[in-house]
Amino acid sequence: MNPPTTQSTPIKPSTPARPESFEFDSGQTLRETRTDTTLSVIVPVYNEQFLVESSLARLEVLGESSLLERIKVIVVDDASSDGTPEALARFRESCKSRNNPKFSWFFARHDQNSGKGAAIRTGLVHVDTDLVVVHDGDLEYHPVDMLKMVEVFLYEDADAVFGSRFLSGGYKRALFFRHALGNKFLTFLCDFVCDLNLTDMETCYKMVRSRLLKSIPLESSTFDVEPELAIKLAKRGARIFEVPINYSGRTYGEGKKITWKDGVRALWAIFHYALSDRIFTEDESGGEILERLNRAPRFTGWMADVVRPFVGQRVLEIGAGTGNMSVHLMPRKSYWATDVNSHYLDYLLTLRASRPYMRVTRTNAMERESYPRGQSFDTVVCLNVIEHVEDDLQALLGDGSRLLLFAEQEGEQGHHCLPPKIRLKKPGLTWSTKRIGLSSPRKRATRST
Repeated sequence: MNPPTTQSTPIKPSTPARPESFEFDSGQTLRETRTDTTLSVIVPVYNEQFLVESSLARLEVLGESSLLERIKVIVVDDASSDGTPEALARFRESCKSRNNPKFSWFFARHDQNSGKGAAIRTGLVHVDTDLVVVHDGDLEYHPVDMLKMVEVFLYEDADAVFGSRFLSGGYKRALFFRHALGNKFLTFLCDFVCDLNLTDMETCYKMVRSRLLKSIPLESSTFDVEPELAIKLAKRGARIFEVPINYSGRTYGEGKKITWKDGVRALWAIFHYALSDRIFTEDESGGEILERLNRAPRFTGWMADVVRPFVGQRVLEIGAGTGNMSVHLMPRKSYWATDVNSHYLDYLLTLRASRPYMRVTRTNAMERESYPRGQSFDTVVCLNVIEHVEDDLQALLGDGSRLLLFAEQEGEQGHHCLPPKIRLKKPGLTWSTKRIGLSSPRKRATRST
């Protein structure tokens, strides 16, 4: 649960958000059309009365770039106990005289100190842009580096871009050998559980597509949000890139707050989230179930082996979800993967990068106008879809059709794994197929594993 907040009125009302990064072309496929984008910057702040104004003022460099059409800065004061609220009030007042039409500012405050992760969750509620990134309220990071990260989204099919303090190409202040060693150790462990090759998992600069980040349930409230986000992005199959950034670290005398206790929390978080499959926010589409299926490749492979002999070369898959079955049925001459969930469509688009024969589009099984126009298919795959359609018999009508229906064999306890709407014993199954004009089903014995 988010901590209670007191929110102030934005300095500038946000302009209407631009459409999502992908739109439909004449063939109803999703395609990238942007040469610029919009960005939200979440700034968690705690006891930074001497630095926060300068840190926020640095963000104005983003407005000079043609890559960004609109920038929204969301400042979350995590119940600071020093003069930070007064410093933010001064900056908020000075924003009224700044003349930069690209910027809008929003300020919020927690009633009690809850940590960086909690501040990020509070800020995400107010994000209405294509991309989002976190910026600390001190002077260790340089906002100009965000522009290098934005470029990757525009020119590569990126879902997330991390700014690495350890890649060559940027400068950094020489400090704290043991901190750097601990950072690299935590990054190594994170890479091991994610099968990635990140160089800086703990970096503050993680830029992510907003729609993707909002679909990930962030549970951490402190600095352990860093490994949580990295691991959950990896489990979601996100395309993660790294770019070198500059880093001007500070000493504890200069206000550095992270301690060895945060390293222990990060270590616990890596092992905890490595075992967790809670990577989708709860939704009616059952994203958490799809993720569990994704982690059972042998079961999905078995289903694909049964279906594959009946699949032609021009395939339309309705309800493709996150592509668990799609990847087993490709390649084909033409494969259209469709769904109604925008998060799943984003995921499917990452699969398309190396599959030129694949198309991704939004299709609702019961909306005729949503089907791809001007296309012909020899196979329609709709696993775990018909049971969600109100008139399932009408959905199966068709001349010359052949239906391949998966049905779990009834066990000793009379239990079926199928939803109640299609729990059919043999007489009911034969009656249904006759009613929709299909011949009696050919039985094929299968064994669940």
